[in-house]
Amino acid sequence: MKLGIAGGVLAVLAVIAAIVGYSALFTVYQTRLALVVRLGQPVRVVTTPGLNFKIPLIDSVIYVDKRILDLENAAQEVIASDQKRLVVDAFARYKINDALKFYQAVGSIEGANSRLSTLLNAALRRVLGESTLTHVVRDERAQLMARVREQLDREAAAFGITIVDVRIRRADLPEQNSQAVYQRMQTERQREAAEFRANGSQKSQEIRAKADRDVTVLVAETQARADQIRGEGEAERNRIFADAFNKDPDFFAFYRSMQAYETGLRHNDTRMVLKPDSDFFRYFADPSGRQREDGKTPGAAPAPQR
Repeated sequence: MKLGIAGGVLAVLAVIAAIVGYSALFTVYQTRLALVVRLGQPVRVVTTPGLNFKIPLIDSVIYVDKRILDLENAAQEVIASDQKRLVVDAFARYKINDALKFYQAVGSIEGANSRLSTLLNAALRRVLGESTLTHVVRDERAQLMARVREQLDREAAAFGITIVDVRIRRADLPEQNSQAVYQRMQTERQREAAEFRANGSQKSQEIRAKADRDVTVLVAETQARADQIRGEGEAERNRIFADAFNKDPDFFAFYRSMQAYETGLRHNDTRMVLKPDSDFFRYFADPSGRQREDGKTPGAAPAPQR
């Protein structure tokens, strides 16, 4: 019976010893720093990764991330040296290099972010307040960010923190100013568009007027040339007809009569009222076209007697 009780006590003691021994061990990872605190007072900082020891039930371990951390800052309004208002959205990246000082100064990442946000806003106001809008937005942005980082790094050193980088994500005019600038730009662009449109319309009218004038001149010159060529052709035709008439007047008369027949006696039921002994039909009665001495066409019917 006594052996059973003793065995139980030994088992309990073994379990307690195992628990105490396990609580005396702690592991430090590569991404962390370990701060050993004894009854609320910092004792040592462990920076080497691996397995370490502490006093059970007395010492506690506070882990601090030693990677680069992000600080997201809310957008704030800053007045530049030329009295222009800017809405600046900035962020920072920092690293904890002294875990003891960090624990004593801010205590946690949340506390560090709160303190650094205040310092970052103050640094932004100081640096950007000495520069103009053009320098902040375009010309000297990188140099201004370097100055902000240097000032913030000096102030954050008291917290055991090193500032790695500070950047402006966005720097714009306030909403009401942006709308006014946008409307002014829109009005200016509309004015330029109207000016370009008016110049284009004027140029179009000039080109159209010149084209119409050139067309009129070209048509007039062409018509004059055509009339001249037509007159020359008709003169040549008349000359040829005159030569032909002089060479053979009978043939010329016959040819002209054939043309008159072709023109007058068409197939569309043309009707003509003429005397049978008319000179128009003289080649029907006599192929030579000769008339009798009495002036009548050969073969024509005699005139009726009264």
